[in-house]
Amino acid sequence: MRIEVKGRNLPVSDELREHVEKRFRKVSRQVSELAELEVEVFEERNPAIADSQVAEATLHLKGVTLRARDASPDLVHSINLCADELSVQVKRHRDKRRGRRESRVAASAPVPADVATPPLPEDVSPAA
Repeated sequence: MRIEVKGRNLPVSDELREHVEKRFRKVSRQVSELAELEVEVFEERNPAIADSQVAEATLHLKGVTLRARDASPDLVHSINLCADELSVQVKRHRDKRRGRRESRVAASAPVPADVATPPLPEDVSPAA
């Protein structure tokens, strides 16, 4: 998975970059190598907003885009919340895809003859 860390009016240090890679490692194990993750960090300039440190993560997968946005007073905490939220979304998406694939395989599988028609008891003859 390719990870890109951007800072909007905020410098992105190597420590922050390493922290993002560490926190999103769980997500990267669950998705394809072709997936792209964009993490954008910024600070809300409004002094009335207490949770001013914001982290937004966008994960581009094949056929779907997952997004997470979290804010808190601390930037590292915002990144942690964002990673946890995205991890839940990835797991849910993976389970959904697996369920669809399994149901499609089950529907296309031929039904064995002995399961299709249960045998009749000996004393009951079919109505003619």
